[in-house]
Formats: sequence, C-alpha cells, structure tokens
Amino acid sequence: MTEELISQEKFEELTKELDDLRTVRRREVAEQLEYARSLGDLSENAEYQEAREMQAAVEERIGKLESILKNAKIVRSSKSDTASMGATVLVQKIGGEDKHSYTIVGAEEADILQGKVSYHSPLGSALMGKKKGDEFSFHTPRGTLKYKILKVE
Repeated sequence: MTEELISQEKFEELTKELDDLRTVRRREVAEQLEYARSLGDLSENAEYQEAREMQAAVEERIGKLESILKNAKIVRSSKSDTASMGATVLVQKIGGEDKHSYTIVGAEEADILQGKVSYHSPLGSALMGKKKGDEFSFHTPRGTLKYKILKVE
C-alpha cells in the first residue's frame, strides 16, 4: 500500500477504532464462538457460522486499519490560496448557477453528502493545486465537467 494522506483527527479516530476492535470486539466475538460451540453440532449451527463470519469481518477490518495507519501521513491543513488537503473550495459549474463547496480529504474521510471529497477522486485530484479564479475539468461517467474556483479557504 502506498502512503495515504490523512488528517490528525481521522488518524486518532482510526487508532481508537483499531484499539476497540483488538480489545473489546475480539473478546465479544470469542465469547459468541464459545457459546455457539456449546450448542453442539457445528455443521448445522447457524449461531456458530454467524460468529465465524463476524470474526472474519473483525479481523479483516483490523488488517485494513493496521495497513492504513502504518502507511498514513498526517497532513495538517494550512491557510493557503491553493487547494490542497484540508482546504475547502467553492466551485461553480461553467455555464451554471449553482455553487458547491467541497473539502478535500483523505480516502477514509470522504463523504460526498457532507461535501468531503477524496484527493484520489476525479474531482479531488482536479482541485489539487488550483487557485481562486482557475478553471478546471475532470472526467466522470457522464462526460467531462468544467468548473471554476470561486474561493479557497
């Protein structure tokens, strides 16, 4: 895995989640497995199968979080007139009236409903390095979209 840019807040959130999975969640799943084993025949034991699936999901998430945190580079947002990680950018579609505000974040923080776009996404990568007044375009499944940057915070 390559280096992943992430905010300090998200790093702390993922670290807390990882700690919870390693301590609390693993223990809970182990208890569920033990209980399910006590019910008898494992081949027809739905509780046991469910607990095994839960264990696999927990271990998969632990592995993913360990990888993310190991390769994380914490980025602090700084006041700049250039769009970068942590910046909030106000854009307007060229020829359109609507204005949209987006904050550029890491992949783990992206949430388009909250206006948070990953710097890996087509929009996020097109915004990176741009300044107020710049026009840019990016490709989407619907075609190429063109926007103008109205403000960078």
